Amino acid sequence: MKSQLITAIRLTLVLIILLGVLYPVAIWGLAKATPQQGRGERIAANGQLYYAHIGQLFTQQKYFWGRPSAVDYNPAASGGSNKGPANPQYLAAVQAKADTLLARHKGIIRSDIPIDLITASGSGLDPHISPKAAMLQVERIAAARGIAAANLYELVKAHTEEPLLGWLGPQKVNVVRLNIALDTLK
Repeated sequence: MKSQLITAIRLTLVLIILLGVLYPVAIWGLAKATPQQGRGERIAANGQLYYAHIGQLFTQQKYFWGRPSAVDYNPAASGGSNKGPANPQYLAAVQAKADTLLARHKGIIRSDIPIDLITASGSGLDPHISPKAAMLQVERIAAARGIAAANLYELVKAHTEEPLLGWLGPQKVNVVRLNIALDTLK
């Protein structure tokens, strides 16, 4: 019994040093070696500072809307809603988001709404939507800005990111970058 206790204490100490000291220091060192030095990619535009990889709240008609956030886009409180797909509160929230989209986008039907426009991501901070979700919003934004829809379709295509290595994951559009580019259109 005594030898097992000593072995357990040694293993605990080794793991504390390995996972509690060495691993965090190695990750910190790797982050410091990046161009942003571990602070994340920041974009300055229109007198504001945006983080490129954290979802932002855009609610005006003239902007593309991103994924809903279960944490109100608060990066300090990253997380999902933790409500299951049969939870009445969750279903009501999803229904309300779908109703808002239907009211603001004339001519679409419920089955046209991409899931990423009515459900939050696991982190609540995903800055990406699907190209389909961006394309669905083009007509609304074109009307709000007085811009030809064809120009906005091209803008979405230009900001569509391909999957990693061409096959890992789906195509996606960074809403923050897209809206910044949108503000430069005349």
